Amino acid sequence: MSASVTATQREHAEQRDREDILADFPGEFFRADEDLCYLDGNSLGRLPLATKSALESFLTEQWGTQLVDGWAHWIDESERAGDQLARAVLGAGPCQALVTDTTSVNLYQLLMAAVDAQPSRRTIIIDSANFPTDRYIVQGIAKARGLTLVTLDVDHTGGPGAISMDTDQERFDLARLESVLSDDVAVLTLQAVNYRSGTRQPVREITELARKYGIPVVWDCSHAAGSVVLDFDANGVDLAVGCTYKYLNSGPGSPGWLFVRKEWQERLQVPIQGWFAQADQFAMGPLFDPVEGIRRFQIASPPIMGIRAVQASLDMIERAGMAAIEHKAQQGTQMMVELFDAWLAPLGFELQTPRNAEHRGGHIAVTHPEAKQIALAMRQLGNVIPDYREPSMIRVAMSPLATTYQEVWDGLDRMRDLVESGRYRDAVAEESRVT
Repeated sequence: MSASVTATQREHAEQRDREDILADFPGEFFRADEDLCYLDGNSLGRLPLATKSALESFLTEQWGTQLVDGWAHWIDESERAGDQLARAVLGAGPCQALVTDTTSVNLYQLLMAAVDAQPSRRTIIIDSANFPTDRYIVQGIAKARGLTLVTLDVDHTGGPGAISMDTDQERFDLARLESVLSDDVAVLTLQAVNYRSGTRQPVREITELARKYGIPVVWDCSHAAGSVVLDFDANGVDLAVGCTYKYLNSGPGSPGWLFVRKEWQERLQVPIQGWFAQADQFAMGPLFDPVEGIRRFQIASPPIMGIRAVQASLDMIERAGMAAIEHKAQQGTQMMVELFDAWLAPLGFELQTPRNAEHRGGHIAVTHPEAKQIALAMRQLGNVIPDYREPSMIRVAMSPLATTYQEVWDGLDRMRDLVESGRYRDAVAEESRVT
């Protein structure tokens, strides 16, 4: 690339797209408006064209035609999709993942199982920057089991049992983290990529540190899966959950997933004893007898239509390769950081995401005193979709398969123009509890 071309020139983005080895993939997504800059793939991914075809085929050629006989081959779909997810995204072998239920249900299952596996340990640790549902579930488990909850206060929002912990934009310092670990901790749960700041945690190092104290770590990979290389085998991850509707582009309400390394599957007793976990499932017996293997973590019937959408997306990811996907996420967010420095910092914005590309996921976060109004104006007046998070934060994402560099450049250029001109004040507040 010519040294004379800088990030603030649109030619820079155009050249990036010409050189992009994933350049064909944005054309595989449905686009109702070619002028729209969609920078919210970290919240809900675009619709793959293959998903439309897969669901239409399922409706007519399977459900509509086979009716109940279809269950003969649908019944193990959570496991099959789990194996594909592990292979394509998680960097792990088969028989360790399920595509099933929701992220919240799966997190509850694994946290409760981890707590009950070591009943002499009476403490749970989470951090204050964790996703709300994770924090609320942990609070409920601590209350139900009479446990001590420690909240590592990394963003000054507090929480039950808050312990102040200085971090570099929510990224943990290992020595400081170790100071709160002990043999009384039953489980630690953190995000692989933080949902607000986009900060990527040192997964391997934290997992190894916790293991010194016999503490299992349940990783929430909702903002990591499909944007960064997770490599569970190399990083020693034992327990994890995540969703499929963000960078996995599987649609609103698509099923979540859980991962339990083989060595842990027999150690954990699941708290929700569903019939799909029964050894002789169709005997319909009077007592629960859990099956061996990953199916013991499945509660009920697999959500087949949702799984079809997941499989269509995983097919794309396998063709692209996670190494190429992570590279584009890093390059795209780096361009965002460069445009932030040139365009947004002079307008009063502050960057809340690490500048080191290896320390972030697929989105960046910026703050501004009038961020909520600016985000509204981006949608109403700029035809740019970011997302807004309290307090005063706008997130913009490079979803590697769906987003082009030109889309990122145009979106931030329109954002700059709205603020620089003052036109953002013309946007009119809407009645919605969704931000």
